[in-house]
Amino acid sequence: MKRSHAAAGRYVEVRLARIDLERDGRTVLQDVQWTIKPGERWILAGANGAGKTQLLKLISGAVWPTTTGRESRRYRWHGETFKTPAGVLEEIAYVGPERQDKYERYGWNHTARQIVGTGLYRTDIPLNPVTVADARRIDVVLKRLAITELGERNFLTLSYGQRRLVLLARALASRPKLLLLDELMNGLDQTNRARALRWLESSRRSQLPWVLTTHRVEDVPACATHALILEAGRVVYRGVISRAPLDKWLEQPQMDDDVVSVVPRSRGNDGPIVKLIKASVYLTDHVTLEKVSMEVNPGDCWVVHGSNGSGKTTLLRTLYGDHGAAVGGRIQRKGIEPGVPLEEFKRRVGLVAPHLQTDQPLELTAAEVVQSGRYSSIGLNEPANAADRAAADRSLAFFGLSHLASRTLRELSYGQMRRVLFARAWINRPELLLLDEPFEGVDGATRRSLLTHLAELAASGVAMVIATHHRIEWPPNTTHELELEEGRVRYCGPRRSHSARQRTTRRAG
Repeated sequence: MKRSHAAAGRYVEVRLARIDLERDGRTVLQDVQWTIKPGERWILAGANGAGKTQLLKLISGAVWPTTTGRESRRYRWHGETFKTPAGVLEEIAYVGPERQDKYERYGWNHTARQIVGTGLYRTDIPLNPVTVADARRIDVVLKRLAITELGERNFLTLSYGQRRLVLLARALASRPKLLLLDELMNGLDQTNRARALRWLESSRRSQLPWVLTTHRVEDVPACATHALILEAGRVVYRGVISRAPLDKWLEQPQMDDDVVSVVPRSRGNDGPIVKLIKASVYLTDHVTLEKVSMEVNPGDCWVVHGSNGSGKTTLLRTLYGDHGAAVGGRIQRKGIEPGVPLEEFKRRVGLVAPHLQTDQPLELTAAEVVQSGRYSSIGLNEPANAADRAAADRSLAFFGLSHLASRTLRELSYGQMRRVLFARAWINRPELLLLDEPFEGVDGATRRSLLTHLAELAASGVAMVIATHHRIEWPPNTTHELELEEGRVRYCGPRRSHSARQRTTRRAG
């Protein structure tokens, strides 16, 4: 018993009482009561905008609660009690999309090993020489997560999911005494998700407390002990996980039917919108796509799938025009002939992608982000005109986001911002939508709403290419699929049934 008590004393305990939080005059959290003890492993659930990320930031010290005179924060560690997180900041590790986006925003393209090493000294970029002991520690955490092969890769050459695991390794390298994991599973393929879950399960052997936010029931590890559920900034459940109403708040996995039923869409007669012919793409001297051929016609709905690092994002950005094809391959785009700028094509295409969420200036309002879609720009080069504002209003209304129009990006949750990108993509009524992991970070109700909107657009003849790891995110109108593996085409053609997909996987194995 004494040894257990001593072990618990090495980890941080947090006690929050009567905590309120306001951002830009809007109530985000109200009267939060929560205690996190060593040995407890919490699931934090709630809809987009419920306040989950802000609550984690408040615990970590990144934001400060609203002063009411009755609020109380207590951090206990090694027998000492601190009234603010200042005394334990170095002992709390935070993994979330904002930190990941930071590397892209500032172009920090160090190797994965260097990024993990910054966790040892709690810096954003490498500032300290790596000792022999440091190198051993880096090796241990990379091996523990089974990502040693990523160590010498530059961070910005990694896929979204691979970056997330590297940042988890960075957090573990710091030997945290409290671990906050905001949507850790976003962007992870089946293999990397299993790696993250294995580590979470292994944590039951220690007293390390952690908090994990998620929108999916399959992302809840068996070792989780407690759950806290937020609704509109208020705690509606706090207690042991066995009694938590998680089925109401977390999305259930969907069985893949063996029968595929797709309503044929009218293709028109003007030929493909975009066509790849043996297109290879090299990024930083590394072949990311190799001899990919496909064509997207009006009314097509393509799903692109494959493991992290297989080339899905590169494919969508190649279709969009951000990457060119190497010698020996070609890209044909409808209406783009010699002398016609590529921007003309981009304005006929709507794009939703993680890098767009990263690049937007945080002081912009949701309406201004949507207005920027008129010009395929990041931010606005000049004030929006009346036509821009009217188009943005219509697009926001179509996606049910009019109530967010005046809010700045700083005020929006990750999932709310993803919905705003849908409105941005639709502002020009494009003939093609390119959607890269479009539903990451959104709750189940929002995902179903967005899929309904996409089905409505598809019925009008809009073509789509969607990259996703989750079968539940395949639109019912999916007509084609492209499976990638290490940049090569594993399957390209009409959508297959589940059994046909399994037969292809067994033959490849």
